[in-house]
Amino acid sequence: PLISIGVTTRIKEAAKTMINKKSRLAVFDAGKLVGIITASDLIRSLPEIPETEAIVDHFMTKEVITMDEKTPINIIAQIMGEQRIGSVIITKKKNPVGIFTERDLLTTLLSNDKLLNSPVREKASSPIITQPQGISIHKAAIMMTLKHIRRLPIVKKEQIIGIITARDLVEAYAK
Repeated sequence: PLISIGVTTRIKEAAKTMINKKSRLAVFDAGKLVGIITASDLIRSLPEIPETEAIVDHFMTKEVITMDEKTPINIIAQIMGEQRIGSVIITKKKNPVGIFTERDLLTTLLSNDKLLNSPVREKASSPIITQPQGISIHKAAIMMTLKHIRRLPIVKKEQIIGIITARDLVEAYAK
C-alpha cells in the first residue's frame, strides 16, 4: 500500500513512519501528490539537524558479505538475492577495494548481460569510500550526502567491521 504523509509532517515523524512501514513516503498537499521521500532524501536533511552523540557502531550491520574481486558478477548477484542485501564489499587479498551495489548490477544487466560472467572488479565502485569505527551518525550522513552514496563501510585498522546504510541512519534518527 502507498504510505503517505502531509507536507507539514516533521522530519523525525517522517523518519519514524518510513522505518515502521518499511517504505518510501508519498507526500501530499491538499490531496495532491507533490513528491516522494526516500531514505536518501532524509539523510540529506540530517546534517542540518543538531548533532547527537550517537555513533554508527550501534546502528550498522556487523555481518558484512565480502567477495574476492575475481568473483563473477552472476555469483554475486545470486548471493545478493539469496541474502536479500543491497551490496557486497569487494576485496583483493582480503583488503576492501570496492563495493558492488544493486545499482551496479542493474547497470551491468542493462548494458550487456554477457558481462554477468565478468569478474566483479570490472563493475564495482572503486576506490571504496569508508569511515572509521566510532564516527557519529551526523558525520556519516554528511559523508554519504557529499559522496552521493547510500552505503558506507565502517573500518577498524583497514578491515571492514560493518556497513551503515541510509535506512540505518534514518532509523538512528527516528529513535
